[in-house]
Amino acid sequence: MVNARKKPSFARWMSSSYARLDDSWRHPRGRHSKVRRREKGKVAMPFIGWGAQKSERGKHPSGFYETVVSSPTDLKNVDAGTHAVKISATVGKRKRGEILKRAAEMKIKVLNPGMKAKQNE
Repeated sequence: MVNARKKPSFARWMSSSYARLDDSWRHPRGRHSKVRRREKGKVAMPFIGWGAQKSERGKHPSGFYETVVSSPTDLKNVDAGTHAVKISATVGKRKRGEILKRAAEMKIKVLNPGMKAKQNE
């Protein structure tokens, strides 16, 4: 990623104090909430300025755009320079092997090659 600044982890306010509260962010709506009023020293609240650059949005952490593939013929529409392939979950072992072989020939990055493929490399 081009942007090197550290984004804070936006955890739900008071989620560390109560087991019943999930960690995922929820906007505080209380009338006197210090977090909602963005008081100093409280939990960071997400806002538009924390968003990624337009050129970086929707990309995989590897820097490629993801494309889901379910057969070897789907690979002909993929640009190896900007896109990486994610093999569909419904693809079986035989067809997965064919896709991996074809992707290696075309020099396309596969994001989920499977355990067997990783051991053979």
